[in-house]
Amino acid sequence: MTPNEQQPLLGIPAPPVFPDEVPDAEAATQPPANETKALTWTSAYILVVSRVIGSGIFATPGSIVKSAGSVGLSLVVWGVGTVLAACGLAVSLEYGCMLPRSGGDKVYLEYTYPRPRFLASTLIAVQAVVLGFTASNCIVFAKYTLFAVNIHPTELQHKLLALGLLTVVTVMHGFFLRTGIWVQNVLGWLKIFLVGAIALTGIWVILVRPPSETDASSGGSRERGVFTWDSLWGDSNWSWNLLSTSLFKVIYSYAGLSNLNNVLNEVRNPVRTLKTVGPAALATAGGLYFLANVSYFLVLPLDEIKSSGELVAALLFERLFGNQVGRTLLPLAIAISAAGNVMVVTFALARVNQEIARQGFLPWSTVLASSRPFGAPLGGLLVHYIPSVLVIALPPQGDVYNFILDVEGYPGQFFSLAVTLGLLLLRYKEPDLPRPFKAWLPAVWLRVLISFVLLASPFFPPAGGQGDVGFFYATYAIVGTGVIVFGVLYWYVWTVLLPRWGGYQLEEEKTVAEDGAIHRRLIRVYE
Repeated sequence: MTPNEQQPLLGIPAPPVFPDEVPDAEAATQPPANETKALTWTSAYILVVSRVIGSGIFATPGSIVKSAGSVGLSLVVWGVGTVLAACGLAVSLEYGCMLPRSGGDKVYLEYTYPRPRFLASTLIAVQAVVLGFTASNCIVFAKYTLFAVNIHPTELQHKLLALGLLTVVTVMHGFFLRTGIWVQNVLGWLKIFLVGAIALTGIWVILVRPPSETDASSGGSRERGVFTWDSLWGDSNWSWNLLSTSLFKVIYSYAGLSNLNNVLNEVRNPVRTLKTVGPAALATAGGLYFLANVSYFLVLPLDEIKSSGELVAALLFERLFGNQVGRTLLPLAIAISAAGNVMVVTFALARVNQEIARQGFLPWSTVLASSRPFGAPLGGLLVHYIPSVLVIALPPQGDVYNFILDVEGYPGQFFSLAVTLGLLLLRYKEPDLPRPFKAWLPAVWLRVLISFVLLASPFFPPAGGQGDVGFFYATYAIVGTGVIVFGVLYWYVWTVLLPRWGGYQLEEEKTVAEDGAIHRRLIRVYE
């Protein structure tokens, strides 16, 4: 090939434009004109709420109580996590109203940090591929299903059932697209119903059941006055390390509040809808989560909650309704709810992986970016399936679920910090950029502060030198940081070393498709 000859790499959808490209930057701040696939307010609300409410409220309260030690401190952790979720939502609202395009954090990081070139895109891609697995809800599905049928499984049985669910979901989304969408919508409504049922259980206990019906023989919480002041704070554990991991779990339970930011191109009146859907979803989830925790504390003994692992919701219904209903039907319904979350996340992440492939950040991009032959992103599903299988199959059983949540959450704090600081940077660099919603400045700085605290706290040793999952206390932070470092190394090799050795530069060439969508081709420009 002669010098200066251009070699096309791949036709890809346009990544978010950079501020120094004035026409594109102006276009990026405008809502999409095409409303043929518009989502109404109600559809957008369900999209966010059904994504937020997953297995977290069914599985994490037990480990949070175990780490916090007391009812009062556990509720404080949930309250602080809710406030932090609100701060993060405020940042997402300002960004989404300012740049009302699909893509979420990927759009915001690329727009705010255009230099070094491709670094923000590469880090987002690495996180999506390496940590974009759906292992935790598969594990919850396996645990609740086997609990419901009263089987005491071996580790191999647990893993086989979790892997079986992942495989069925992948096949369904890859080969039976419309059926998969219908099933995940039905299961999404089931999730909302289940959390509502758990949340109302505590009220039912207080208003309907007389105290004598509470299982006093097993030390029921009402008989022990768990909400008296002394009992509320007894045995509190103020270790920064354990509290920070508990906060990660609460924040994970709110993951998805900014889900609408990822699909704004499909939303009718995106700015107005975004400004109202997010707060409504936060209020819904926050209220249900608080009432669900109160229900656990009213019905179950505190020691039983601490030792419940991921089965706290199943124990709640067993205590209230007996073995037949409590131990079988409702835990099975919770398992189905976890399966619904696996379907939703797999559906979304497969398309994220497909877009990453279209941008040239994955090997064999042409194959992985294709939607043939069934109109589904089989390549993206495969990229999602492989790391999920490894995470389920390789780690030992036990507290693996909590460790997975910690590893998933820690690198996200780096991106949260970068997005939040980027918001302040854009206010300084582009003060005239239209901002239909502006986050309260103390909330922005609070999110910055908490991000720093959560990034540092895992490295402060708790009592005994072990975390809440039995590993070295900073293991999940080291693994999470390693993912970020790997992303930086991958970016350096792909965009610096290989072009230097090959005598070319990576450039972008814009094209406009027949439907009006802007695409980019990555090309090698040889010197």
